[in-house]
Amino acid sequence: MATFMTQFSSAKTHDASADSTTWANLRAAIANSSGFKGWKQQQSPSLTASSLDKQVRLYLRETLETLAY
Repeated sequence: MATFMTQFSSAKTHDASADSTTWANLRAAIANSSGFKGWKQQQSPSLTASSLDKQVRLYLRETLETLAY
């Protein structure tokens, strides 16, 4: 049982690292897209002062909400 827990903990750590790298790459690709750049120009100055992470998450949320309709 201890071996399983060690392997599980190790795999979980690896997945978190991979997820973090994947999100960083995805965030960069979205931030460089023309759609994001156009969306960002239409936002309030207070949003543009927010972190890139927050901006991309909001952009994705709004885009998905629009697509859902």
